[in-house]
Amino acid sequence: MFENHLYNLILQLTQEHKSLWRIRHHYKKDAGDCADCKKFWDDLEKEKKDHIDELTKLIKTHLA
Repeated sequence: MFENHLYNLILQLTQEHKSLWRIRHHYKKDAGDCADCKKFWDDLEKEKKDHIDELTKLIKTHLA
């Protein structure tokens, strides 16, 4: 059984992955021709990838 803080990190990693998937497969397409919205989704996609990388590193430190 994981300690609560590790469980929280894993749960957040799952949420970030789900959000990134929605951005890539739906939200960016739905933005249509709106350059401002596409930029917003592109920026958020990068942030989500960064969060995923950081969470993955944190989780690995607790599993080592």
